[in-house]
Amino acid sequence: MRLDNLINHTSEWLKGTGPHSDIIISSRIRLARNIQGKLFPQWASRTQAEEVMNMLKEAIQRVNYLKKTTFFRLLEMDNVDKQFLVERHLMSREQASKADSKAIVIDDEEIISIMLNEEDHLRMQVMKSGFDLLGAWEIMNTIDDAISKELNYAFSGELGYLTACPTNAGTGMRGSVMLHLPALVMLRSIDKVLSAIAKLSFTTRGLYGEGTQAIGNFFQISNQVSLGHNEDEIISNINGLIRQVIEHEEQARNMFLKQQRALLEDRVWRACGVLKNAYIISSQETTELLSMMRLGSDLGLVKDIDRRSINELFILIQPAHLQKLEGKKLNAQERDVKRAMIIRGKLAGGKNNV
Repeated sequence: MRLDNLINHTSEWLKGTGPHSDIIISSRIRLARNIQGKLFPQWASRTQAEEVMNMLKEAIQRVNYLKKTTFFRLLEMDNVDKQFLVERHLMSREQASKADSKAIVIDDEEIISIMLNEEDHLRMQVMKSGFDLLGAWEIMNTIDDAISKELNYAFSGELGYLTACPTNAGTGMRGSVMLHLPALVMLRSIDKVLSAIAKLSFTTRGLYGEGTQAIGNFFQISNQVSLGHNEDEIISNINGLIRQVIEHEEQARNMFLKQQRALLEDRVWRACGVLKNAYIISSQETTELLSMMRLGSDLGLVKDIDRRSINELFILIQPAHLQKLEGKKLNAQERDVKRAMIIRGKLAGGKNNV
């Protein structure tokens, strides 16, 4: 697989399928693992980190389940390529920031990605469309078991899997769900919901995870601590919380449909009008407007574009994707023009002119 080929591929988590996919964009399971007797990446010398990276690469290549994956070394990527993978949620911003002795392994369907020498030696993630943490965990568990036969993980009988960040110790698991909650935002109830989530020891982040703000009414909710809980408990706790958030969002959407339909339709159709006619538009404005268009599509108000196409637009309009599509680097204004052109083409029902 070549990195450039991904531009024409729809990531698994963008397909708009799976349970509650009108509200739940994706479900992700991430595991942190380290090799016994090896320094954590931030403490290792370059020579030591290179040794670990090669050891991890060889172990992964021996796993039959991961045969349809491609190894990419970050030193061989330019900044656009690295940002491209961040935008597709295959790589963290932290991994992209320093390329030395780092790599990433990605499967052909973009369900599995494995970061080598990020904060931990291995940061493995599985992403599924819709509300499907259990499905993601089944895949992840298979991968983890297979790699554990090739490597000796750093493990303590008292603390569980040892990780660079203490909050990841124990199972080393983070489960997260990305939600689209426009009705709760419009109802001005989102702060109460997020406050309640924080009190239950869960954390909420923006579209691109840690350190990012919520834009486009997207929120990532995940467990904060893995120590003291097994994998089934973590997934069960997240699922229970997410079901409550889904119920609140559904109630808010129904309220707008029944009591403030004119206001809802005005917001949706104004968004559609700008997106279909703009000739220059920023990333943030596009994300906010696409959020309203997606809500309109999910509620049956917008019928000429489906959820999957809108999901794809959320990614295609990001800076690195625009430059990949254009085949060259673009300045901010050139990206804003290219973004508007792609959106017009997509919403006109024709080709994206890309």
